[in-house]
Amino acid sequence: MKDIFTPADILLPREGVDMTKWAALACDQFSARPDYWEGMSGYVGGAPSALRLMLPEAYLNAPDVEERKAAMVRTMEDYLVGDVFREIPDSYIFVERTLPNGKVRRGLVGKLDLEAYDWAPGAASPVRSTEATVPERLPTRVELRRRTALEMPHIVLFMDDIGDTVLGAAEPGETLYDFELYGGGGHIRGRRLTGTAAAAVQAAIEALPGPMVFAMGDGNHSLAAAKNRWEELKAAGAPMDHPARYALAELENLRDGAVEFYPIHRVVLGADEGGPAEELTGDDTGALVAKADQLAGAYTAAHGGHVDYIHGTAEARALGQKPGCKAWLLPALDKSELFPHILRWGNYPKKSFSVGETLDKRWYLECRRIR
Repeated sequence: MKDIFTPADILLPREGVDMTKWAALACDQFSARPDYWEGMSGYVGGAPSALRLMLPEAYLNAPDVEERKAAMVRTMEDYLVGDVFREIPDSYIFVERTLPNGKVRRGLVGKLDLEAYDWAPGAASPVRSTEATVPERLPTRVELRRRTALEMPHIVLFMDDIGDTVLGAAEPGETLYDFELYGGGGHIRGRRLTGTAAAAVQAAIEALPGPMVFAMGDGNHSLAAAKNRWEELKAAGAPMDHPARYALAELENLRDGAVEFYPIHRVVLGADEGGPAEELTGDDTGALVAKADQLAGAYTAAHGGHVDYIHGTAEARALGQKPGCKAWLLPALDKSELFPHILRWGNYPKKSFSVGETLDKRWYLECRRIR
């Protein structure tokens, strides 16, 4: 299928905006640490920031969640009519992310054609989900996509590019951003690919072999929500060139040495009693994840509380030591198993792996109009 991942009209903050205050970590991180988000909010103050255009999952069950959503929508409209954005038309952005551990992870920001993607179990589409999608997690995301004129991705797609034919052949030009991320998140640089340089990269992408061209690396529910919203619009008669047919994402090579998989642990919070952390071991990551989910579910049934999904091992261990908490620690998935497993068996269970530690995750930075 041609034109799966193409250049986009990308919005970035205008020159002069403090980019360290602009960029914000993916919303599903620090879900049990509202203090992290409060600290960043204090640091940002009244400066333009992607933090004001998203809803951290730490606040999904907050009593003022509806007010937070409304404020996000209002701020987005204010930024669009104000002097906040500049447009980078018909371009990819070549991203070099220096992680907190010093490794440099490369990626390519562009738009994904949602007609090529299907998150349903057993899908044979060119772009596939890698973990089970939880339908109950989609309504809030679809609602926000209906209400907003912009998207900001923390979506990461993987290609299994053995010869590094895509990113290795890229010849980026103008530097669009180059700055330190907040709170020890590392450094990020983005350079523009347009014209013949972008066409060469697009041709290399379209030459990738296999029935599955891309596999989801992160942001599975965000991409599923984008797909659902596009299907709504299409059913209502939207033209096939509608901007919501596409979703902005970052494409990375699974074989990049800086792409590292980490486990997502299960922690029960707010139970009537706690217990020591349990480390689950074995060769079948999917089976271990299913076991952790079963154990956590049985624990909440017996002792109350709720299950949270914690990306950092140290954070999960620390949470598990608190009163009324219990943790199950999982091993990391071997990333070389990802494409073969999806092609043969389909999705892993939900929240089976994380691409990097908490601060390694994608940060909201680029935007795109979806209406």
